[in-house]
Amino acid sequence: MPFIAELVISVLIVIGGIFLLIGSYGMIKLRELLPRLHAPTKSTTVGVGAILIASMLFFWIERGHFTIHELLITLFLFLTAPITANLIAKAYLLRNVDPAKDLPPSGQGEGWATFDPVGPDGYDPSEEYNPEKD
Repeated sequence: MPFIAELVISVLIVIGGIFLLIGSYGMIKLRELLPRLHAPTKSTTVGVGAILIASMLFFWIERGHFTIHELLITLFLFLTAPITANLIAKAYLLRNVDPAKDLPPSGQGEGWATFDPVGPDGYDPSEEYNPEKD
């Protein structure tokens, strides 16, 4: 294997390891849920992505054939981590934030999307079933 290829693969593995270490440290040190979401979704995703790209390059150079498995795993991570973090953050906001006290005005006629179940036509899905009325 050429020296430059070994150097690129080694640099990618070291960069991936550094990002994984930073992500792990962030999971330990950050106490609240919302700041803690950044550790696995940002730094750990980049770390795993760098290591998977290094693996893809190694097998391409060493064995002579291109494997797409690592690329697909990296793409899957980059697509699913932000969506998961968004859903976790929205669930946290719905359970722990009072929109009347904790949120600033949205500056629009609607309000905040996470907390505004009433649509522009006045339809409120929460009024369909209310166990307290029955």
